[in-house]
Amino acid sequence: MPDEYPVADPPVHNDRRVLNRLIHEKSPYLLQHAGNPVDWYPWGKEAFERAAREDKPIFLSIGYATCHWCHVMAHESFEDAEVASLLNRNFIAIKVDREERPDIDGVYMGVCQQMAGQGGWPLTIVMTPEKKPFFAATYIPKETRFSMMGLLTLLPRITRMWHEQRSDLFRSGDRVIAAITSEKTPSSGKEPGKELMEDCYQSLLLSFDSTNGGFGRAPKFPTPHTLIFLLRYAARNPDSRALMMVQKTLNAIQDGGIYDQLGGGAHRYSTDVKWLVPHFEKMLYDQALLTMAYTEAYQATGTSEYKQTAEEILNYVLRSLRSPEGAFFSAEDADSPEGEGAFYVWTEDEFRQVLGPEDAALGALVFDVTSHGNYHDPERGIGFNILHRSQSLTNIADSLQVSESELEVRIESIHTRLLAARELRVRPSLDDKVLCDGNGLCIAALAQAGRVFENPVYLEAAKTAMDFVLTQMRQDDGSLLHRYRDGEGAIPGFADDYAWLIHALIELYESAFDPRYLQMAGDLNHYLYEHFHDARDGGFFTTADNAEALILRKKEYYDGAIPSGNSIAFMNLIRLSRLTGDARFEQAAGILSRCISGTISRSPSAYTGFLCGLLELVSPCDVVIVGEDGAEDTRALVSVLRSRYLPWVMILRAVPGPQAGLLAEVAPFTGMLSKIGGKATAYLCSGHSCSLPVTDPGTLLAKIELLNKS
Repeated sequence: MPDEYPVADPPVHNDRRVLNRLIHEKSPYLLQHAGNPVDWYPWGKEAFERAAREDKPIFLSIGYATCHWCHVMAHESFEDAEVASLLNRNFIAIKVDREERPDIDGVYMGVCQQMAGQGGWPLTIVMTPEKKPFFAATYIPKETRFSMMGLLTLLPRITRMWHEQRSDLFRSGDRVIAAITSEKTPSSGKEPGKELMEDCYQSLLLSFDSTNGGFGRAPKFPTPHTLIFLLRYAARNPDSRALMMVQKTLNAIQDGGIYDQLGGGAHRYSTDVKWLVPHFEKMLYDQALLTMAYTEAYQATGTSEYKQTAEEILNYVLRSLRSPEGAFFSAEDADSPEGEGAFYVWTEDEFRQVLGPEDAALGALVFDVTSHGNYHDPERGIGFNILHRSQSLTNIADSLQVSESELEVRIESIHTRLLAARELRVRPSLDDKVLCDGNGLCIAALAQAGRVFENPVYLEAAKTAMDFVLTQMRQDDGSLLHRYRDGEGAIPGFADDYAWLIHALIELYESAFDPRYLQMAGDLNHYLYEHFHDARDGGFFTTADNAEALILRKKEYYDGAIPSGNSIAFMNLIRLSRLTGDARFEQAAGILSRCISGTISRSPSAYTGFLCGLLELVSPCDVVIVGEDGAEDTRALVSVLRSRYLPWVMILRAVPGPQAGLLAEVAPFTGMLSKIGGKATAYLCSGHSCSLPVTDPGTLLAKIELLNKS
């Protein structure tokens, strides 16, 4: 396994290494700071009690293991004896891994956005021992430069104000808490309908970059859930430009520097509008969401390159992010010992050394490699090449006057040799903690891809990971744990953990037709509703009713880098209602949709994850296929539905008669259905009405396509 991100050696006194309290933590991010001269505490009772006892403010630093600027601030300041002396003397310093504690991060990120007008990581908060913040910023340099005040100036100033102007600090903190508390309740309205989806489409059309793909200006995030919304919108509105926007964006991403052209997988975001220069970290959730987008795009268009990209991403995940037990790690770092992105970039000379002059010339043409490079590394002061594809194979073949098949063989050889050479480099560090929500995302992507591509390897990987989560990260009372690392599960689960794992269980059911997955999804959804639901204002809190109390109990609706837990919970409620026939799920979905419809209507393109669920609610179509396991006529009915892009169709597969078993308990209405004429039979319902059963696959497909046009 790759080493942790390299940190400076901790101070040495009398030949003994000095380590702080973080050495006892499991988080790779906290362990990266265990050798700092800063007297770090993990978040907990001990730190706050000492701050109150010694009358000192809290210096809270939040980041994550693969964050480039977190590393910069660590090396520049937290490994520095002068900064450490100021912190240790006048503050109680706390380190938090935002991926372990998204509840803490969510609260104080809101504070930072209120106080500083922006957010990001590293997140720096100074607050009272009662957890009330009065200063917030992101990265802070050691020394003042340009308009950025450095820690050596800032920390003494805050210390002086703490002793001389404390009442002013407290008033500032109270105003911020009041402001973020007033924002936490969304604007309710009527039950949302099709007009929200149309408004979202029009908004995305206005912000679409028709030259480069994607939306808005740099930096550009892939936001795959927005592309998935547009794919599903296009399926209902084929005359729109939605599909064009998706294809332009997916093509640009898979050809760009944001995509790892050799090893597969995508980097976190592009710093430029052309998708060329990425922020080089690789996050598990990005891989999962992009896999879903490319998988659905393949279904919608039949474009083989989309299937290839989805498979490359998953193969990267299975190769580099999979634990020995079959669960999935969180991320790979942006930084290498030689600098950010050094693992991925190339010089023209390196190409020649690996490939020889003739193939190096071809490789340079394929991946747009030049002598001066397309990326200037500020740490090393020289130019490098980020591999990307600027022209099609057809154009290259024409220019070289060779056949495309011959060219593909040569490029495959070039690709293999470059990848082998790159594997000899020191890899970026691996954040090897297993997160429940991230694994739910990845399991869902694997299950969907296994179903669409008819690849049993992906489906088995999804099942193995789900078995791990349910055995190692679920407690006796049915609750989930958020994090597992080094043989230990810990941290009570958050709403996102439940939402994404339920989503994964539903996807697994749709792929494997094992009713145990559907039953488990219902059980977890019951726990989510009982312990996270806001009975007064609707929606789901981030934390459970028995979790640690912070300065406020936050709810998240905005669909940022990933869809919010509330958006996925909304989709789950709709799907569980349709799959089980239990109207209570649909009623809960209606309550959730009404409580935030007013907020969504003001900026629908910020809630595309929620709108994906709304698309399923507006025009659902459910099919129960009654037939024996493994029978050819059963497979034929299932296959005809999976051969088309029908994202609004959900399939249940029931075994007739006394063998109905568990599915008849989970979805009682299926127990009343039987085969017609001894043949596997499909029962089709749309909305709240059903049509006559059919046994012919072609007739079934025709009925569904007719419903889609109505």
